Amino acid sequence: MADQPKTAEPARAKLSPRKKQQVSRGIQYVVLVAALVALAFYADWGSLAQNFAKLDVARQALPDLFTIALRNTIIYTVSGFVFSFVVGLLLALMRLSPVRPYRWIAIVYIEIFRGLPALLIFIMITFLPLALPGFQVPFGTYGQVALGLGVIGAAYQAEVFRAGLQAVPKGQTEAARSLGMSATRAQFTVVIPQAMRLVIPPTTNQFVALLKDSSLVLFLGVSSEYVELAKFGNDLASQYANATPIMVAGVTYLIVTIPLGYLASRLEGRKGRNR
Repeated sequence: MADQPKTAEPARAKLSPRKKQQVSRGIQYVVLVAALVALAFYADWGSLAQNFAKLDVARQALPDLFTIALRNTIIYTVSGFVFSFVVGLLLALMRLSPVRPYRWIAIVYIEIFRGLPALLIFIMITFLPLALPGFQVPFGTYGQVALGLGVIGAAYQAEVFRAGLQAVPKGQTEAARSLGMSATRAQFTVVIPQAMRLVIPPTTNQFVALLKDSSLVLFLGVSSEYVELAKFGNDLASQYANATPIMVAGVTYLIVTIPLGYLASRLEGRKGRNR
């Protein structure tokens, strides 16, 4: 009996894995374009422009946007970063110390301040004069914000430094000790400088995180002299009953954070190529 002719396989079964991937990607593009077109037709662009991009309201933000809000944001961020950098390095060294009490202190600090909400830390700092009568944080509001950002950032920066210190080959320390260096001198002249180069990308990301956390000043009720970008935008938005100042503040944040994020990505890529 003659063999029956074989039925043709479905066209889909004949597609190669690469072709299937191309078809799937094409479908995703079509769905994405359709969603964007639907959004473009659905959105009320006139209302959006009136409420989020009103030029005469945006002009009211100048020049205080840069001379007060952005300036304060940078001061808060840099001062908090310096605090977190110094304390974070100290905590990292304590975490890696052979002395157990040092390790316990570092671990407790890191776990507590990584686990608490940043806003709660800021509020607790404002109550310090009540808990410690006669105590005042130096430099007033600038000092309070720097302290708040610093104690939070130090917990994260300590882990960044710890990873960098542990990434330095032990042979570097052994070579330094064989040259007659003490353990402390080898740590500060050989290990730490190499670790610093390794932690530049995550440290840059930490700076960006502190820059955004500076917006917590919004909840502290500071005067107009000490506002940063978020509070500045919120105050103007309330004054004009319009969200344009918030958008202007957001764009100003992006002008600073996007280049920093790009720099961190480039540094991470360069570090990966150098390995």
